[in-house]
Amino acid sequence: MIRSLWVALITAAACLPAIAEESAEVTRAYGVHAHGQMHYRIARPDTATQTPLMCLHMSPSSGRIYHQLLRDMGRDRIAIAPDTPGFGESDPPAEPPEIADYARANFGLLDQLGIEGPVDVMGYHTGSLTAMEMARQQPERIRRLVLVSAAMFTPEEFAQMKVEFAPRPLHEDGQHLVDLWLELRHWRDPQQSLEETQWNFAEHLRGGQTAWWGHRAAFNYPRGDVLPTLTQPILVLNPEDDLYDYTLRAAAKLQNGRVHNLPGWSHGFLDIHTAEVAALLRGFLDGE
Repeated sequence: MIRSLWVALITAAACLPAIAEESAEVTRAYGVHAHGQMHYRIARPDTATQTPLMCLHMSPSSGRIYHQLLRDMGRDRIAIAPDTPGFGESDPPAEPPEIADYARANFGLLDQLGIEGPVDVMGYHTGSLTAMEMARQQPERIRRLVLVSAAMFTPEEFAQMKVEFAPRPLHEDGQHLVDLWLELRHWRDPQQSLEETQWNFAEHLRGGQTAWWGHRAAFNYPRGDVLPTLTQPILVLNPEDDLYDYTLRAAAKLQNGRVHNLPGWSHGFLDIHTAEVAALLRGFLDGE
């Protein structure tokens, strides 16, 4: 199955110049989750001909990273990008959540939107783990998965990551802000403007002092055990970011999928290479 899907993916990418239709309108609204309001962006075409697509962001960040992609993918399907509870404009949980809690919140939002049938899910970093968990929790509702990075770590690497992504103290002189800015600049896509990096910087700050909960949940999730059990077709997109080398290991874990490397692309590529990404997604999601 995955071979025929991959052929369709490459064919769609080769036909990229033909994709130039009017973009969909993206609106914003709120649903609810167990601890408050859940903000989301959504594009609804007049006539939806394809399976709905839910897009899940990394931690920390927000659904804003998908705004341009929603405008493209929303031309022929409902396309949704929620802010994970505790990020963006969504209220935080009362206590540190697990990936399973994020997955349940997303299913709750789908229920509130009246989307009961199968959906496709795209996740980015922490969002990839939440997408995997949604496929594990309710496999009948998840048709296909697109994972932007699916990092597989050794125990030693996990220990180092937990140190690197521990809660960051605040400094009177704002050094914590400088450190974050330099980190974002280091890993940004070469074509990302400083203005867009600034928007991304602001979204990273919205999680406040509980933003580390997202990484905590990610490190607690047994990704290496779950990924091999998933039978849905899976496309792993592997941009050249901080998880590139770790994601190469995911190929051996996939039961029905493939890792597609994106050399030269890094954080921000969804805005910079929107048309190319949309072509890849359509080739995979809409193939036979």
